[in-house]
Amino acid sequence: MPILNRQACARCGEPVLNPTQVKKNKEKNPTSSPEQALNHSILLGQISQVFQENPDQSFSLAQLLRHLDVTNRRTKLQVAAALDALEEDRQLVRLDNGQYTADQETPHSVGRFDYVNSRFGFVVLEKNENGGSQDEAKRPDVWVDASRVGSAQDGDRVKVSVFPAGKSGRPEGTITEVLERKRTDFVGKIQILPRYAFVTPDHKRMYQDIYVRQDRIREAKNGDKVIVRVTSWGEGESKAEGEVVEVLGRAGANETEMHAILAEFGLPIRFPAEVLEEAREIKDVIAGQDLEKRRDFRSVTTFTIDPEDAKDFDDAISVRPLADGPGGERHWEIGVHIADVTHYVQPGSLLEKEAYQRATSVYLVDRVVPMLPEKLSNELCSLRPHEDKLTFSAVFEMNEEGKVLNEWFGRTVIHSDRRFSYEQAQRVIESGGAESQPDDFSREVLLLNQLAFRLREERFRRGAISFETVEVKFKLDEKGAPLAVYPKVRQDAHKLIEEFMLLANRKVAEFVFRLRRGKESDTERKNTMVYRIHEAPDLDKMQTFSTFVKRFGYTLKVDEKSVAGSLNQLIDDLAGKPEQNVLQSLAIRTMAKARYSTAETGHFGLAFAHYTHFTSPIRRYPDMMAHRLLQHYLDGGASAEREAYEARCKQSSEMEKLAADAERASIKYKQVEYMQTMEDREFEGIVTGLTEFGIFVEIIETNCEGLVRMTDLTDDFYELDKDNYRIVGTRTGRIIGFGDTLKVKVKDTNLEKRSIDLKLVGQKNARAAYDGREGSRGRGGRSSAGRSRDSSAPKRGRRR
Repeated sequence: MPILNRQACARCGEPVLNPTQVKKNKEKNPTSSPEQALNHSILLGQISQVFQENPDQSFSLAQLLRHLDVTNRRTKLQVAAALDALEEDRQLVRLDNGQYTADQETPHSVGRFDYVNSRFGFVVLEKNENGGSQDEAKRPDVWVDASRVGSAQDGDRVKVSVFPAGKSGRPEGTITEVLERKRTDFVGKIQILPRYAFVTPDHKRMYQDIYVRQDRIREAKNGDKVIVRVTSWGEGESKAEGEVVEVLGRAGANETEMHAILAEFGLPIRFPAEVLEEAREIKDVIAGQDLEKRRDFRSVTTFTIDPEDAKDFDDAISVRPLADGPGGERHWEIGVHIADVTHYVQPGSLLEKEAYQRATSVYLVDRVVPMLPEKLSNELCSLRPHEDKLTFSAVFEMNEEGKVLNEWFGRTVIHSDRRFSYEQAQRVIESGGAESQPDDFSREVLLLNQLAFRLREERFRRGAISFETVEVKFKLDEKGAPLAVYPKVRQDAHKLIEEFMLLANRKVAEFVFRLRRGKESDTERKNTMVYRIHEAPDLDKMQTFSTFVKRFGYTLKVDEKSVAGSLNQLIDDLAGKPEQNVLQSLAIRTMAKARYSTAETGHFGLAFAHYTHFTSPIRRYPDMMAHRLLQHYLDGGASAEREAYEARCKQSSEMEKLAADAERASIKYKQVEYMQTMEDREFEGIVTGLTEFGIFVEIIETNCEGLVRMTDLTDDFYELDKDNYRIVGTRTGRIIGFGDTLKVKVKDTNLEKRSIDLKLVGQKNARAAYDGREGSRGRGGRSSAGRSRDSSAPKRGRRR
């Protein structure tokens, strides 16, 4: 934590972080109190606001007292002290005549507020002093003490006055204005008292309760989960005020908690009535004019392969033999057929606007919150077997080696012959078709699996990264309570579908890119397209990760030409090791996150120069954009407006992240709920992170992560050796390090915080003495050893 180098205000006793300064301040003013400090914080905000509203005026102390309507002597002294503090912080300048004016020379910057904890936060700056973009790695965050954040909350866009860097080497500042609120609605549990109520937000970075007047609690009952909208933001000792806008239900009930997670991340719980009505008005019958200009695949063998419980089948594959090529080489026509959502969802419609706002379906543990109403997602657009369906297709002529010889893109009509589950298709693959029956399409499944292997081999040969992260799945009872948790298993049937979806996405992107007009460097003449991009990793971050894995006996080369191959080698080396999942997750977090853009920068993880999302328009808005753009260019249209599509790409990327965060929150909730029933069992777990306050441990059997608190380690006093990713006992020299296997029990669970506290009962690979590795030993800082804020694992059609 940075240490303030400015002296505390002796007249009002404003609290600071530096213990030495606090001691000196108390000696100067032994009567200072927390109440005075809080009043001081409020006065700072009120006075700052006066000067912000009147930047070109100056005020004497007497004028300011009249402006603030201050009459009692004690408050007058506090105003004088606050003026001194603002002058010291260079927000105000004292003129020769004794009056004060706003300091126009103190630099102000704009950024997003990252409220790390209740004691301090950071403003991540958007622009440099000239207003231009600045490289993130060279842009220092501004440290802000909690007493100087005003009413700013996590994620708000703020203006911050920046002071020169202190002893910490990091610039410090004061938030002077909130320019844009990240959120005004919060989910939390309401506590109702005789005269008023207050809501304790679930959001982990909202550090104050929200006051609610008795006449604004609606029909909420004590202990309910509610959505509260803030109507007035508090500063200092003044709480934020709000009103209940929706009652979700009793806290702890499954339906309530899932709705609460959606609301927490600003995701919709239900469709507006007018959107549902517009969907209901769409005709179920395919009319004759709907088939005009469509290629007819209804007589071609076609089937779907999806999860057992899926209802929205947005992709199907067709297979038919073609005339043999030169030398008797077998050729096949493989069609990847995608639901033609944009036939039904027209630009400017309510359905279109709703799809744009949602941008993605949300996958919680026990439900799917669709991007489109069920009339479309599960009925009209779902490629159900034995029904004619309108599709948009990518059709390839391929040889037995998986090489694409010809391609065609356009609108089609299909008739799916069968619906396979992944499990059914996997049985066909594993048996080699030995159990096949007439017309069960076993030969087609085996052919597609063979081609998929060829496609995958070629992709890895070109430098694709072969990450396979572990995902968990729950078995739930009829009330949504978890009965079991287990890892999802990706088998050949999953990879078969994935490879053909990747092929279609890549080929569509390449096709549109080649349609550009003009010279190679003439960007204005390139056809605008929605791409799925993934930048190459930052080499400095990869070097840090390389140093990290080296301590565990692994090697990672980080130069541009070899980083992909070296990552794949690391993955091979980790196979079957206890630390496999942890290190793979950290590697993914080290790399950039995939996103949507009109820029043609390629996809590093897949090793594709051009890549888009085309294959899941039922559940992703970018796929709808790709369909519209592809058809527009097939019709000979001019390049679409790039800026408009870039804005839509940004919206889609942001909503995708929120959906992923909500998904993780629902998984964490169910993990905690499941572990509530396991308090008597002993588990083995892997150390996944170390901080100054405890050890994070992932239980191997359930993939649930919990915390062994440092205060619960009673056999010794442990210090964090951050450089070596371990804690060390100061008396015994006992070491617990990243990747170690521990034996733990569940000590406590907290569903509201989605947290698990663990008790250490043993260490499988104990290191009883300090091993002499070099490195500092201390209490840590902003980051923790082996942990990161975010993760993004690729999934079929959703994350790549």
